[in-house]
Amino acid sequence: MNLALPILVPVLPALGAAAGLATGRRYPGLARPLAVLPVAVSAVLALVTALQLGTGATLDAGTRLAPTGGPDLSLALHLDGFSSVISVLVGLVATCVQVYSTAYLKDDPRYPSYAALVSLFTAAMFLVVYSGDLIVLLVGWEVMGICSYFLIGHDWEGADARTASLKAFLVTKLGDVPFLFGLFLLGADAGSFRITEVLRTAADGGLHHPTLIALLLLAGVAGKSAQFPLHTWLPDAMAGPTPVSALIHAATMVAAGVYLVARLLPVFLLSSAALLVLAAMAAVTMVGSALCALAQDDLKRVLAYSTVGQLGYMTGALASGDRQAAVFHLVAHGAFKALLFLTAGVVIHAAHTNSISAMSRIDGLRRRVPDAYWTMGLGLAALIGLPPFAGFFSKESVLTAAEHAARGEALTGHLGPASAVPAAAGWTVLVAGLLTALLTAAYATRLWLVAFHARPVAAAPADAPYSPEPDEADPAHAEPGAMRWPLWVLAVPTLGFGLLGLRTDWLPALLDGEPLRPAVATVALGLGAALAGILIAYAAWRRAGARTAAGQPAADPGRLLLGPAYGPAQHGFGVDRLYSALFVRPTGAAARLVRFLDRAVVETYVRGAGAAPGWLGRAVRFAQTGNAQGYLSALLAGAVLLAVLVAVGS
Repeated sequence: MNLALPILVPVLPALGAAAGLATGRRYPGLARPLAVLPVAVSAVLALVTALQLGTGATLDAGTRLAPTGGPDLSLALHLDGFSSVISVLVGLVATCVQVYSTAYLKDDPRYPSYAALVSLFTAAMFLVVYSGDLIVLLVGWEVMGICSYFLIGHDWEGADARTASLKAFLVTKLGDVPFLFGLFLLGADAGSFRITEVLRTAADGGLHHPTLIALLLLAGVAGKSAQFPLHTWLPDAMAGPTPVSALIHAATMVAAGVYLVARLLPVFLLSSAALLVLAAMAAVTMVGSALCALAQDDLKRVLAYSTVGQLGYMTGALASGDRQAAVFHLVAHGAFKALLFLTAGVVIHAAHTNSISAMSRIDGLRRRVPDAYWTMGLGLAALIGLPPFAGFFSKESVLTAAEHAARGEALTGHLGPASAVPAAAGWTVLVAGLLTALLTAAYATRLWLVAFHARPVAAAPADAPYSPEPDEADPAHAEPGAMRWPLWVLAVPTLGFGLLGLRTDWLPALLDGEPLRPAVATVALGLGAALAGILIAYAAWRRAGARTAAGQPAADPGRLLLGPAYGPAQHGFGVDRLYSALFVRPTGAAARLVRFLDRAVVETYVRGAGAAPGWLGRAVRFAQTGNAQGYLSALLAGAVLLAVLVAVGS
């Protein structure tokens, strides 16, 4: 294979970002072509690279960057079926986001810098996917963190955007510190930062600290992929523009953590303790985020908590030792979640509000945005896991992996020993996954019914955003084509990956793994849980509508379903408050103490040290009068004083 093609995949968006930042102010007309064309070409090159590489083949090439006295740093490429499928997803979603943004932010004066940052974000994710060296991968990892800070805070005039961007940056960096130490320890144990060498050493049992390495790496994964307990930044990140949310939630940033664990899964398979921690983290993340989504009124926050939960499915599959199930769900989720966020942007643009309860009072909303209405329906069906959509097959593959792990038959293939996967990890993921399937169907159905259907089921909360009355809204409102056709482009893989799921051998061939063999009982349980969730949410919606029709106070179906847990779930079960009490307030108090000590103590000594010579100089200046008689008088007085002291002392 010609190495120029894979090298150009991350390079072109990076060059487009540099050109956009350099010319954005002076030549704003170039911003849109510089945003769309490099990313689109990279997407095509990623597809061509994947087709040329084929299935079951790998490409590993690199050159040494610098000697370090230890493991060398290399500029290396490592391509296989795994990286191919992820890179195609990244290219597709990033291209759709850039095209969509040309209309969504057409009147934004900061669009050139925004588009350049999106391109840089995309280039960083390509670098993570294609890198064959862990330190180079770390560069892309950190560039994504910086880009997310600026993109989430794009509308920095608003306090919410500023706070959310800072929170995302700090929380992800909190996980990146132990992650960095984990990479250093992994490189030291393996004697190299090259991924192929690390995996070879892990396969030979040459890692001396597998549990410590895995746990340190999981801290960074929890931050980047928004897993409990470092998940709180992701719902708040909805303060950024909706296309940014689609990019972060579908193909970059949060996918990076899952990608890393999947890439280094043989390392994690050496530690049963790490797999148990990963399973517990996935279970809490899945169930907790689904409960929170059921209590949210903000459309984007519902989808944000949904992302957190679906990432829990992916990490749960990895905890069960099945990389291909995790990758399948990562790809399927990337397609339908990007679709859901872009449709959410169209709906919010038409309704002038994020509140789904406020949308329910807008007559004929679904008729104004028919493209968004139908494509969001497809995306929600995939999210719920209904056949024949992508989410059904990918979610069932995760549940199947958990079921095999629970029976001690983990599908690790050639990656590592199946016996390393504890049965407890499989049971944890399986039970949590089934419960989450029910809750996911419930909150997705609630969103669909409340936002789009005429029955007024909920009163808008007091702090809900402005919602236009029916006569204020433009009945002929139509979104521009640049915001509509990407929805249908993303609807194709949302359904297409599902049809591919009918063939159980396509993904194993791509990832060089074992064929997926879903158990009938597991499929029945997963689909049954999804259907039960739909019916429960529909019954709650009907009950809420009946209460409203009878003149009783309006109720949210989520409140009827959750009961006393509705309030805590609405506020994320107080995790942010707990962090504020345990970390933010003590850190603020310590900062105030340091400020006081610096200003009241340290600066006092500094000012005193500077003033003392001045005082001494003034005292000496008073003594230096230039009068000889005065000097002689002082000398005589001193001599007399000394004589008296000598006489008294003797």
